[in-house]
Amino acid sequence: MTPPEPFVPHPRKSPLTMPWEPIFADIREDRWVLAVEVREPHTNSRGGPHGGLIAALADNAMGLSCGVVLSKLQIPSKGLITVSLGLDYIAAAQLGQWLAFDTDFIKPGKSLCYAEATVRADDKPVARARATFKVA
Repeated sequence: MTPPEPFVPHPRKSPLTMPWEPIFADIREDRWVLAVEVREPHTNSRGGPHGGLIAALADNAMGLSCGVVLSKLQIPSKGLITVSLGLDYIAAAQLGQWLAFDTDFIKPGKSLCYAEATVRADDKPVARARATFKVA
């Protein structure tokens, strides 16, 4: 699949997300937006994207986005550790839809960073996520 511009292949790989590839990233000055085209490996028994996939990619997008903001503010960090993660699932996405994870709120700090994200399927909200990260 060819992603819409400005998305490129997600440069950060992990063993958890390898079966979900291709994952795409829109790396901006203030945040990362991650995305996938919903395919069968992403689905649950009802054929929609699994909540665990949505949680993991929202966590990834928010953590990367917090890292960008901390770096811009010159707050030293050797990484971020998820302390808490919450999601509200508000609609169902379907096979073939473009599922994007966009961090739309970040409150950085020297020891904790807070973030919120909206997950959209073809630009329609399907989930809201919030997380707290420990600054390592």
